[in-house]
Amino acid sequence: MVWAKGRSVSIDGISNSAKDIGQTYNSLAPLAEPIKISQESLTGDFCPDGINKEGQLLRPVGVMLAADGSTRPLSGIAQADVVIEMPVIVGGINRFLAIFQCTNSDEIGSIRSARDDFIPLAAGFDAIYGHWGGSHFALDELKKKVADNIDALKNPYGAYYRKRGIKAPDNGFSSIERLREAANKLGYRAIQDNAYGYIRINPTEIISPSVKYKLDIKYPGKNAVSWLYDPASNFFVRNRGGLAEMDKNTKKQVEAANIIILKTTSRRLEGQYNDVRVMGRGEAIIYRAGQEIKATWEKNTNKISSRLRFLDEQDQEIPLAKGKIWLEYIDSMTSTSYIAVQ
Repeated sequence: MVWAKGRSVSIDGISNSAKDIGQTYNSLAPLAEPIKISQESLTGDFCPDGINKEGQLLRPVGVMLAADGSTRPLSGIAQADVVIEMPVIVGGINRFLAIFQCTNSDEIGSIRSARDDFIPLAAGFDAIYGHWGGSHFALDELKKKVADNIDALKNPYGAYYRKRGIKAPDNGFSSIERLREAANKLGYRAIQDNAYGYIRINPTEIISPSVKYKLDIKYPGKNAVSWLYDPASNFFVRNRGGLAEMDKNTKKQVEAANIIILKTTSRRLEGQYNDVRVMGRGEAIIYRAGQEIKATWEKNTNKISSRLRFLDEQDQEIPLAKGKIWLEYIDSMTSTSYIAVQ
């Protein structure tokens, strides 16, 4: 990936028209107080596990996770504050970048290798990047110190371990405690830059639909994803390949307050690797509190650590609901739908 290139490109992805499913972004219910940039955490809420003894917010830790069927249920996937899903092989395998700040997950895995297109996304959340080796494209970039990273193949200070009873490569694991300890010993900055918060709005301040909605993201084969919006909880719950996406640690189904589809383009490298365009601008659709909102995603092409933003037609940032965020990158071959269900 050439990050400096990043000019604005027209997107040929599947377009979804806005639907009348409650109030739209421009007709929200009045807010109880002015919207502010969140300084609490990536979720917009105060999180005691994400601060040090002085009350300073700790940097997030991002970890590459497998999406292979043999690794389900994943450990820690429901505990992450932000999860990014993206294809790493065209028409084949997806991968996750799970970003943790508010939960000290005791077990995270199965951990996978770095990919070059995930690196700017980790940097954009100010996250320390954890991975198990990587493509040579990714490792070449990390050698340039474009992002603080912890590689399991070097395993500094015992940050990673192989779990008994599980075959390689599915047996690679870590924990937030291990990764933070290694990061401190490596001399990485521990405190988060407060410029990384999002504008937030409480879901209770939005007039939401009173019926259930289903968001389908038609990734190929068993990677196909559906999110079911439950008006009772005001959250979306996740299914993949027709099965509930469960977390081995919590024994609960993955849920999120915000699902954001980012339409983009990709290219194939060396006939194998999928290189997704994550810098510049493109179409996006935000799902929060049951609403579907057309948007534009933007990430500064000249700064790898620039924050990923979501803008309306006036280039103003769109508020997200308080809670967890899932980012779903798709290309023009991946269609989506959002419909009411019984």
